[in-house]
Amino acid sequence: MPKKKITINDLATMIKQGFDETGERLTNLEQGQKALEQGQEEIKLNLTNVAYRFELVELQKEYKKLKI
Repeated sequence: MPKKKITINDLATMIKQGFDETGERLTNLEQGQKALEQGQEEIKLNLTNVAYRFELVELQKEYKKLKI
């Protein structure tokens, strides 16, 4: 079976397809990165209003002292 000769145009088309696929992957990666960053920002915003565990324990102790 004879080998098909690849022309410059065939090679250029293959390279373009490779670049296009890589561009799509990078776009998807960037979108995923943005979604992760947004999720992290939401977590940070939620955590800024959360009392730390040790603070709660101390407040409970103080409450019990005052209640007695």
